[in-house]
Amino acid sequence: MVSAAPLAPPDAYVTALRQATGNRYVILKRLGSGGMADVYLARHARLRRPLAIKVLHTHLARQAEMRERFRREAEAASRLQHPAIAGILDYGEVGEVVFLVLPYLSGGSLADVLAATPVVPALRVASIGAQIAVALDYAHRQGIVHRDVKPDNILFDDDGHAVLTDFGIASAQFHPRLTMQGRAMGTPHYMSPEQALGRLPDGRADLYALGVTLYESLVGFPPFDGADSHTIGRKHVHEAAPPPHEIESRVPQVVSMIVMRALEKDPAARFARGIEFADALLAWLGQAPEVRLARATGVSRLLTPSTTPH
Repeated sequence: MVSAAPLAPPDAYVTALRQATGNRYVILKRLGSGGMADVYLARHARLRRPLAIKVLHTHLARQAEMRERFRREAEAASRLQHPAIAGILDYGEVGEVVFLVLPYLSGGSLADVLAATPVVPALRVASIGAQIAVALDYAHRQGIVHRDVKPDNILFDDDGHAVLTDFGIASAQFHPRLTMQGRAMGTPHYMSPEQALGRLPDGRADLYALGVTLYESLVGFPPFDGADSHTIGRKHVHEAAPPPHEIESRVPQVVSMIVMRALEKDPAARFARGIEFADALLAWLGQAPEVRLARATGVSRLLTPSTTPH
């Protein structure tokens, strides 16, 4: 899902969307557009609950593989019942209109945060990382690998809690024919070495991508960059990135080393599970001076959902 400035949607397309959804939803405005879909802000016609409707681009809806991938996102996400994963509320296909209905998360995305504040305080980064690592651990235990963890796909609810979304290229045990060995799938800057090599990833690839996301949040840019996806992929496979604390002096060395473990080239050298990644971050959060001071003095305003370990 993509967060962006509201755009005026084309009337004919919105009319088709309304008809496809049986007028169950009032389409308010377009929130933005991604590589696969447009996202609209809507509300339930009777319950008046705010919602987000993700609509597959028309030219992609005409392709059987893309419709299947979109359907798979609905199927994968519908199996996942977790507070840090955006659940699917509805799904439909009517002609060339293929759509998902999701909860509307008003807090924007981590990409929005990075656009406004390129370097995020370590407390908040660790808290976001722990929340998403726990969500990934749950998804992996259900047999689902996300394969596209990145700032755009980490959203925030009204209270600032992090929520993982967009399982559009997720691989699942029940869809073996759509896990394409030999074809790199994901976003180049956040792609694990094994994905860059076209190998089938497991959950440790998601932890690598989360490590890249946290690295970028701490220092203001991802560990590897290049003129094209091939160059970036080659760097993921062959080059070593400097630890965040060597780039940004305010990054605690412990947090830096946790992130660097997630960025190990060899999956066996990374955290084996998301819960291990989360535990490492939470252990540091529990010792962070700001958190200890807030607990000791009862100053709860210091412990916002973005900085409090759960």
